Amino acid sequence: MAENGLLDVTGRVALVTGASSGLGRRAASVLAASGARVVGVARRAEALVEWQAEVGDNGAVIAHDLADRDGLADLARAAALPFGAPDIVVHAAGINTRQAADDVTPEGWDVTLSLNLSAPFFLSQHLVPAMKEKGWGRIVNFASLQSFRAFPGGIAYGASKGGVAQMTRAMAEAWSRDGIVVNALAPGFIRTELTAAVFDDPGRAARNAAQTCIGRNGEVDDLDGPLMFFCSEASKYVTGQIMMVDGGFTAK
Repeated sequence: MAENGLLDVTGRVALVTGASSGLGRRAASVLAASGARVVGVARRAEALVEWQAEVGDNGAVIAHDLADRDGLADLARAAALPFGAPDIVVHAAGINTRQAADDVTPEGWDVTLSLNLSAPFFLSQHLVPAMKEKGWGRIVNFASLQSFRAFPGGIAYGASKGGVAQMTRAMAEAWSRDGIVVNALAPGFIRTELTAAVFDDPGRAARNAAQTCIGRNGEVDDLDGPLMFFCSEASKYVTGQIMMVDGGFTAK
């Protein structure tokens, strides 16, 4: 067995969406540092190039708007060109418009559901055939506290993330017999660009920290271990699960 044992991903090919910033960039970097060859996908080409320079030969990049559903088949084909067909896909791209229920617009609703819910499914659908041929695959979705809790200004985001939780279970039911396990990470309040509005309010950030069992808000490296578990052989008998990585926020 390789040096990293059950968590080893050496030689695996991973596709990570949202790789230009935040949790997606961290996931892409951790997988590359752990021996995987990683294709990073995001809209912002310049930020992707910066990430690729950090990881070197283990990284390749594709600038793509994941909300463009018609382009996902082409994206899946392009993702196989640098290193071969992906064994692992991490769906970290996301958007939160933070519109109150009375102010939700059709445009805000549609882009939220498209990026957070539709893109992970349809991109996975295009990648699954190659995983089936290998008899091995890992799909990691990103759920949320709002998969299970309602927060102000979160109706579109919460609807999308509630859908991600159920989609994860349904994807597992559909594909796990082919060696493809499907799980989701559900981060708590972790400091990223997406949660800047939360952390810009010191009082709110302090209240969120107090709500956890651990007594603090999260940092991006708090997801490293759970991510590697879901992306590796260690999770071979775990599928259809949503792991709360929230410091015990949902336990209180």
